[in-house]
Amino acid sequence: MRDAKLDLDDYLPYLVNRVGVIIAEQFGAETLAPHGLSIAMWRVMAVLSSAGAQRQVDLAGLTSIDVSTLSRIVTRLTQLRLLARSRSASSNREVTVTLSTAGSALVAELVPRARAIEADAAAGLAPEDLAVMKRCLRQIFGNMKSRAEASGRRII
Repeated sequence: MRDAKLDLDDYLPYLVNRVGVIIAEQFGAETLAPHGLSIAMWRVMAVLSSAGAQRQVDLAGLTSIDVSTLSRIVTRLTQLRLLARSRSASSNREVTVTLSTAGSALVAELVPRARAIEADAAAGLAPEDLAVMKRCLRQIFGNMKSRAEASGRRII
C-alpha cells in the first residue's frame, strides 16, 4: 500500500508547477497587469523579441500556446498596436507576426523586470547550479515532448 502514496513535496511535476505558478503570478501582477498584459501575451512578445518575425504556427510551438488561443492573443496584441501581422511571402494562407515599434519598446522596458524576478527566484543558488537546473528542465521538456510524439499526440 505504501506505493499508492505520493508525497507532492517530492514529486517533480508538482514542484515545477508550483514554482512556475508563483513566479508567473508575481510577474503578472507586478509587471504585466499595469500594461494590460497576460503571461501568455508576454511569452509571445518575448519570443518575437528574441527570435524575430515568426509564422503563427511556429510561434505556437515556441510559446507552448495552442494555435487557436494564440490567434486570439495575436489579434488582441495587434489591436493594442504591440504586434503587426502580414501575409507570409511563401504562402498566402500563412500569417507572419512581428513586434511593432511600440511592442519592441515595451519589451525593452519589461525585460529588466523579468530578469529581476528571475534573480529573486534564484536567490541563494550558485550560478552553476542555476545553469544545471535550466539544462535539466530543458532535458525534461524534451523527454516529455518525445514521449508525446511517440504516442502520436500533437505537441504545442
